[in-house]
Amino acid sequence: MHKIRFGILSTANIGRKYVTPAIQLAEQCEVAAVASRKLKNAESYASEFDIPKAYGSYEKLLADPEIDAIYIPLPNNLHVEWSIKALQAGKHVLCEKPIGMNEHDAKKLMTESKKYPNLKVMEAFMYRHHPRWKRVVELVRSGKLGEIKAVHSLFTYYNDDPDNYRNSAEMGGGGLMDVGCYSISVARLIFGRQPKNAAGVAEYDPKYHTDRLTSGLLDFETGTSVFTCSTQCHKDQYVKIYGTQGKIELDLPFNPDFSKPSELKANIDGIDIIEEFEPCNQFTLQGDAFAQAILEKKPVPISLEDSIGNMKVIDSVKG
Repeated sequence: MHKIRFGILSTANIGRKYVTPAIQLAEQCEVAAVASRKLKNAESYASEFDIPKAYGSYEKLLADPEIDAIYIPLPNNLHVEWSIKALQAGKHVLCEKPIGMNEHDAKKLMTESKKYPNLKVMEAFMYRHHPRWKRVVELVRSGKLGEIKAVHSLFTYYNDDPDNYRNSAEMGGGGLMDVGCYSISVARLIFGRQPKNAAGVAEYDPKYHTDRLTSGLLDFETGTSVFTCSTQCHKDQYVKIYGTQGKIELDLPFNPDFSKPSELKANIDGIDIIEEFEPCNQFTLQGDAFAQAILEKKPVPISLEDSIGNMKVIDSVKG
């Protein structure tokens, strides 16, 4: 079976820690090259992961005719720029979330992508590919929870490293862009539509000028979603979904321990339910889902329209 040959654009930590080794485990993917602005860094990365090729510039990687797709884990302000350059080089694009700096930025990518109808572009919201989340969507769509009235979520961690781009306003850092985007994505997924209105409040770091704490409220007319995200708070995450006839609770909903089973806890019509899911790597599942869309010439699981919708809500929460 043909495998999609990936090039990794930069030696960013998320690629090193999660995505590169996960893609290497995928059935329909292989990591064929990595690029850094410094050749030494690319060669070290390639040696660590046994990657055949290392390039000292992003441009050289994009020019490689043997690369089918590019994975982009660059800082947020570079997502659209390098996604467009990858498309222009004839490569499919798997780009980290959030897809851009704002709705306007994301729409630029959409406009450019239409020039290349045979190339795929997908935002890397890895949680969407986990079987537990697919089961959540199945339960919600089945109507067993009744009408969805509320989605509550939290995603927090602590990072005050001045050298980390998440603490750079110019690079699109801050809690809302880094982890609040998950809460917004989940709310839109569960309600199955865009909110009518969205608003938020934030506390900003006086040194970095990034939001280190943001809480948002999304109005879906028949229900609401509230969330809190932070880059300078005790590490935690959860999602709770409430309907008129039941509820679902998820611990570690966005990045569960890949080596352990995960649980879905629900109460439907007064009956407690616990469903367990086998250990799996959602980054690997994401790689295969993207590769399958390419190989079978089918739409990607997360469309650019969906990604633009998420950016629109992020913009509204920022105010």
